[in-house]
Amino acid sequence: STMLMQSAICLRSIATFKSNRSKLLFLFHSAQLFHSVVGFSPVVATTSPSAPSSSSSFANPITTTAMSSLPSHYSDPDPYLFLEEVESPESIAFAKAANEKCLAALGDPKDTETYQRVLEALESDERIPHVSLLGYGDDGDMLLYNFWKDSKNPKGIWRKTTLSSYQSPTETKWTTVLDLDELAKKEDISWVWKGYTPLPRSLDPKSGAEESTPGNPKGRVTRVLLNLSRGGADACYLREFDLLTESFVDPEDGDEVGFSLPEGKTRARYKSRDVLLVGADTGEESMTTSGYPRTVREWKRGTKIEDAPIVFEVEKTDVSCGQYLYDETHREGGAMYEMQSRAITFYDSEYFARKNADAEFVKLAVAKNTEVSFFGRWVLLHVKADWNPKDNGSDKTFKSGSLIYVDSQAFLDFSKAKTDGNEDAINLAASNLEYKLLFEPTNKTAYSGYSTTKNYLILYTLDDVKEQLKFFKLGEGGGDFVDAGGDTEGQIRSVSARGVDSKESDLLWLTISSYTQPSTLYLADASKCNESGEDGYILNELKSLPHMFDSSELEVSQAFATSEDGTKIPYFMISKKGIALDGSNPTLLYGYGGFEISLGPRYATTVGISWLERGGVYVEANIRGGGEYGAAWHQSALKENRNKCYEDFIAVGKHLVSTNVCTPQTLACRGGSNGGLLTGNMLVQAPDLFGAIHIAVPLLDMKRYSKLLAGASWMGEYGDPDTDDWENFLHKYSAYHNIDATRQKYPATLLTTSTRDDRVHPAHARKMTKKLWDLGEGKDWPVYYYENIEGGHGGAADSKQEAFMTSLAYDFMWRALTSSLPN
Repeated sequence: STMLMQSAICLRSIATFKSNRSKLLFLFHSAQLFHSVVGFSPVVATTSPSAPSSSSSFANPITTTAMSSLPSHYSDPDPYLFLEEVESPESIAFAKAANEKCLAALGDPKDTETYQRVLEALESDERIPHVSLLGYGDDGDMLLYNFWKDSKNPKGIWRKTTLSSYQSPTETKWTTVLDLDELAKKEDISWVWKGYTPLPRSLDPKSGAEESTPGNPKGRVTRVLLNLSRGGADACYLREFDLLTESFVDPEDGDEVGFSLPEGKTRARYKSRDVLLVGADTGEESMTTSGYPRTVREWKRGTKIEDAPIVFEVEKTDVSCGQYLYDETHREGGAMYEMQSRAITFYDSEYFARKNADAEFVKLAVAKNTEVSFFGRWVLLHVKADWNPKDNGSDKTFKSGSLIYVDSQAFLDFSKAKTDGNEDAINLAASNLEYKLLFEPTNKTAYSGYSTTKNYLILYTLDDVKEQLKFFKLGEGGGDFVDAGGDTEGQIRSVSARGVDSKESDLLWLTISSYTQPSTLYLADASKCNESGEDGYILNELKSLPHMFDSSELEVSQAFATSEDGTKIPYFMISKKGIALDGSNPTLLYGYGGFEISLGPRYATTVGISWLERGGVYVEANIRGGGEYGAAWHQSALKENRNKCYEDFIAVGKHLVSTNVCTPQTLACRGGSNGGLLTGNMLVQAPDLFGAIHIAVPLLDMKRYSKLLAGASWMGEYGDPDTDDWENFLHKYSAYHNIDATRQKYPATLLTTSTRDDRVHPAHARKMTKKLWDLGEGKDWPVYYYENIEGGHGGAADSKQEAFMTSLAYDFMWRALTSSLPN
């Protein structure tokens, strides 16, 4: 979702090396994807945790369905397999006919006020144009780049300005670098922007960076690798772009032949100006069964990719691999590190690293679920299970979720000795190891990630899902980290702190928002983090988003529901002040519950326009499977324990009913991707709890998910349906297989997907819809389906499509809860 890319949450994920797994997270989904975040973070009224009432305030009791045995029809042939052919005439005909049927029943969203309001917000010139620094001009001013979409540029323009202009109280002066609408028209391809990878100044002899002196940075990024998607798919075309001439580098002739690759799930980074480290589809053995690169090639400019030597290779059954540089030469004690990562599953990886190009790669002596990165002379380790590295020279036990650091040279020496199996060398190297604790979680707190400036590491943590920032300064001579201050308690807000130029300064782009407060962008200085209170490091306000919806009468509260096993499940509720607790409030419950992704406060414009302004109540459930309480919270709902996240979501829904916020007739739920699997299971497991359900770009067929597109990469989350996992547990939450043909009534349901989604296959939604239609013939099963022909996993390729899909979903749910859907 392009709008998500403009949110501070996403900006943080780009800037934050949470882990090498974080590089994979974008391959699946961000839980915020289905909120068009134009800004983004609230004053809270906290209620005491309370268990849901055993009695209900509505006539019919809520019933939930649990599958305890494997019915015989689970092995029946699937009559809807033909819908797995993405662009076959039959599949496209089904999608178009279903779309016509949906709009005939629900009306055209473009004719609604919701559509117009959402589109105006998405294309508003008052949005904050978040920027990234790509060097310095001849006058020393910062060169700042931004990708922008509006009504005149629906596909978007890539543009640049300077810091002095960006800070100006008058209008910022922008220069267009690349017009994607013009390019799409010229090449007759519906291009969708997917970002870029810059050639680091330190690796480019033509950047001018060698002229930099302390306090007087020089040089600029001269080349980038652009990722352009056809219609919004994950698979991209890679094309090299020159920032000096502001044009594509010709891949066929010229003084410097440009790097260019056809459509694919390519990974590429510069190793030098004329060499790329590339994972690409160069033949049937070059990709894993998950559909990602299994080899890394060192590709020299002017040669064929097929002739480039393979420098790293993993198993075909692995998820993916990668190779990249950590340039830490600008920090005291740092070096140029090079890392190879082998993702065995979505969560388990092996790492190989070397310090400086002439050294050998060494397999790092860490548990496979550890996340590894570098900062200065230190290796940072985020452990995902209790770790007692006795054979690593330590008698300490580090709790799951801890962030620790260790000297990189000592750790590499020890890792090499351990790989070689030389006991004397192991003991000698271990004697030089000292693991140091940077963060240790409690039963209420969790590590969420970090970002950096030149001298500071900014740690994000959660305290009962309330966010905190902590600043740690690199010690003298690159020594131990020193606690430099930060938030004293968690706050219900979203904060993004990105280094402006982490190689040269401690300046930060700081973005703050909440559920009801629009984003404000500040220029801040990490070196002032312990001055004048918690926000003393803020230098000045740069930009602010105006209120995009009326929040003057809204309040935010946090409450806790009790799940089936007694676990307390937090949730945030946004509602009008003093709402009547009589069950009449149209209430929308949103959840995700997977991949250790946390939900949290951010200014979600479309929710405000489409739901809250009408008087609705909006609720986000922080269920297990997410990362709100760290790795353990996530791991407690994996595979055979997947039922926990569904039980948690049901518990929150029941709590809303028992506290008279709503009734089942006035409660809707919504989720996308993994959240679509969640809401699909609400349809089949708790149909009496909801009056409307939106299932977006979902997984639903858990028997075949691992064979569809990127599905095999998620077996670490769900399990392997080709093993006993299917009979033991997977069938229980395969919503596609648990439709109850004997029911006379299901709640009103909308399924949406995208033809161009090459991450979660559109067949999940197609097959579920067709099966519901066929089994529901003559019954009260109001099921609607819409498939956007473009859009990728975000469901929309531009703002108009995004407004269309948003208004379709919210208007459907509102009408369902207010008894205004057509009969």
